[in-house]
Amino acid sequence: MSVPLDRLYNFLHDVCNRDDLIIYRFFPHGSRKLEDVQPLRFDNQLLILHKNYIFCHDQEPLNFDLYNEIDINDLDTIKHELKYLDEHNIEKYKQICKQVMPKMNLKWAAGLIGAFEVDAVLIHSEKRSPELKKYKDLEFIPVYWWSHGLIALDWFRYAEIDPALNKKNIKHDFLIYNRAWSGTREYRIKFADLLSKHKLHQYCLTWFSEIDNNQHYLNHTFVNPKFSTKNSNLPLEFPSSQANSNSSADYVGQDYQNTRIEVVLETLFDDSRLHLTEKILRPIACGQPFILASTHGSLEYLRSYGFETFSEFINETYDTIPDALERLEAIVAEMLRISHLPDVEKENLYQNLDKIAQRNKKLFFSMSWQQQIVDEFRTNMNHALTTIDQINHSSTGQ
Repeated sequence: MSVPLDRLYNFLHDVCNRDDLIIYRFFPHGSRKLEDVQPLRFDNQLLILHKNYIFCHDQEPLNFDLYNEIDINDLDTIKHELKYLDEHNIEKYKQICKQVMPKMNLKWAAGLIGAFEVDAVLIHSEKRSPELKKYKDLEFIPVYWWSHGLIALDWFRYAEIDPALNKKNIKHDFLIYNRAWSGTREYRIKFADLLSKHKLHQYCLTWFSEIDNNQHYLNHTFVNPKFSTKNSNLPLEFPSSQANSNSSADYVGQDYQNTRIEVVLETLFDDSRLHLTEKILRPIACGQPFILASTHGSLEYLRSYGFETFSEFINETYDTIPDALERLEAIVAEMLRISHLPDVEKENLYQNLDKIAQRNKKLFFSMSWQQQIVDEFRTNMNHALTTIDQINHSSTGQ
């Protein structure tokens, strides 16, 4: 996402209150290229003498293998070194790089072959993650925090006072943003297929794009074959999404005026990890009830931050189902139940849901919730830096 985030990382640097840290983040923001992992602050002396590397991978789910399966000839750090070597030493240098590559991963960004020997902090935003063990094995010390909490407070700040969000002109039961379906989002193809199968799309304000990442959905090779479909009518039943990759950094007041419940399609669904983004915090900021399509246990994760969910009025047992397709079908079944309620029962349901949604909105914009996110980062980072300090003292015999 090409939304400026350096202010966030400068804030994290200041929260740490340490002068011996170099924070590396992806720049330009939204890139996942290794050569775009760059230092936040360019202090040449500190770049040479610093003790503590901090790598920020807190916007997207971790992808360890992405940075192990690379061509060293494509790395700017390698190209820079090769300029100063003769033909014999070029090959020797490449061989050294190949040997240490399995021990480097994100540490390549530091531009030092010996960086694999250095303990580094990895700031991330996921729990229940097998990816973390891979990084720990390479001497990364993980620091978890819910980065999207602070990001969403910034992006959706006007929702707190936006009068448009208090005006309802209901045209649909459900609001569903369905922009991209490639990569980890392939479940969204099956979701659209299920909406079509049960004729639920007529109750939804939603979209579907038949082409994503230059590929037609019918030609997509599914990681999970359970999500495949032969339904060629989806482009006829859903308008094509005109949203871009920056759209989740904003909200459209009219969409919330015209709908009652947002069905949030998170980045991760068919996965073991807990990783929630700004997508779930948008309806909370806008005071909208929600159904959450994410990995199992995500509602419990959300409640751990103080938010209420809607189990008294919505069947939320879908959140406990490990199997991805069964969980998706359970969500659609609950949508089907709600859409077929008599008008009086439906209005009563919405009134009860709205009371909870307004409490969530109040919590989201409270100073106490914002402080909770900052304190979470500070506590976890202090623990990691203490660990590194102890390692450094031990290695120097101090």
